Amino acid sequence: MTGALVARVLLALERYYDAAAETLDGFLATDDAHGSREVLLVREEQGELELALHLPKRLADAEWRDLDLDDRCQLVEGVSHFLLVCERARVDRSTTQLELELQAEVDKWLVLSNAARLPPEADGELRDALFEDVTFVSDDERYRTANAFAARFTHRLSRSHAGGRAPSEMRRTLGRFFRAGQEEKLRMARG
Repeated sequence: MTGALVARVLLALERYYDAAAETLDGFLATDDAHGSREVLLVREEQGELELALHLPKRLADAEWRDLDLDDRCQLVEGVSHFLLVCERARVDRSTTQLELELQAEVDKWLVLSNAARLPPEADGELRDALFEDVTFVSDDERYRTANAFAARFTHRLSRSHAGGRAPSEMRRTLGRFFRAGQEEKLRMARG
């Protein structure tokens, strides 16, 4: 089934944050173009919100084990954006592009670390791959800002929770982060 993996990632994030998105049916589009990347298209017109999550077809049809790190990050990022926009629309709150990027950076670590259940050394390697050894596709400064703040925030979370220590405390912290607006997210990330 096309989109099964995408739906599983969405369900995992919804459950983790106790949040709700629309079902992906009708919102997920795939693209076969070489070099295509994830993108969430958002348009608000006359009080109506239109969303379309575009993913490379290989991501929508794949199994998790068959994806490389970049593919996994694209998938999580698209789903994270979709969930945050849906949740904000549900509670009638706006969001910013920086906030979307910052949340997605944190969600990549959350999903790829299996909610900080990796051993500390493996978690450190993952954070290096996500936040240190990166290449940005765009020159837009918001990506670098989101990456830097997420690196600080996840480093602190990892120090306290790597290896599965105090999962309920981490869940509360990440839940507050998810529901926070941009300024509060930045404050939380700064420490």
